[in-house]
Amino acid sequence: MKAWLPRVASSTPTVPLADADSGCTIWVKLEYLLPSGSTKDRVASFVLAHAIETGAVDEKTLVVEASSGSTSIAFAAACAMIGVRFCAVMPEGVSGERLMIIKRYGGRVVLTPKSEGVLGAIHETQRIAESEANVFLPRQFENPLNAMAHERITGPELMTQVGQTIHGFVAGVGTGGTLGGIGKALRQMGHQTRLGRARPETGVCFQGQPEICGGIPGVVDGMSKILDDDMIDDDISVPDIEAIDAARELACRGFAVGPSSGLNFAAARRLAKLIGPGHDVATVLCDRMERYFSTDLFSDLRGPV
Repeated sequence: MKAWLPRVASSTPTVPLADADSGCTIWVKLEYLLPSGSTKDRVASFVLAHAIETGAVDEKTLVVEASSGSTSIAFAAACAMIGVRFCAVMPEGVSGERLMIIKRYGGRVVLTPKSEGVLGAIHETQRIAESEANVFLPRQFENPLNAMAHERITGPELMTQVGQTIHGFVAGVGTGGTLGGIGKALRQMGHQTRLGRARPETGVCFQGQPEICGGIPGVVDGMSKILDDDMIDDDISVPDIEAIDAARELACRGFAVGPSSGLNFAAARRLAKLIGPGHDVATVLCDRMERYFSTDLFSDLRGPV
């Protein structure tokens, strides 16, 4: 087994963007520049490194994770780097780009009924673990190592790069690891940071049920078992189209990001208005645009050229 997995998730830059409407600075951490293209690289490398150290993962292990996209891609890439088999369990209807990326890394894909959402995918991972030998389940929605990766690495890195008080931090919630981990790190370091949970108005999947989802993949309500709701100061509702437009705007400014990054950026602007002029608000640009070519993000560009 290759021994350099912990280095998979390297540092990413943080860029300040002036926001004229609020009079604040929005700091965006470019997590989409990580090796597989999302902040989930940090979670995959952190969880797998711990599993290898404790003997839960070896050369014969099959890693199986339930995910709608970016986490599965991150685990597929990390498993490819260390020579371990990987299986992604995903609800039907995820973009074809995500499936192809996982398969190109050598991963296996199992699709579960769309009507069962992410919960159905989680149940399938448990069935696989019961029926196959030497299976490791990362369990991203309940594994405290998910948030710990951001508490120990992403959060301190963000604070060092900003170099001053971060008055607000906002992120969408799937597993809750990013918001919970970075939020905890900020407060441990003495920042009186106002924490905002970004929520698409019509795009929140309750417990992964896709029939009430909008166009913001990866944002799920009622699934996280690692986020302490008492940490959250504000639930920031963002219309889906505003999130999509923000992602398109970011791309036109040179940031090649997906819809959830647009959601975070739009929510950061809204939190900045609540906080008032002269303050610093931070967020993460979570993943790259390439896995969304067939989604609403690019609907305005499809058709005759």
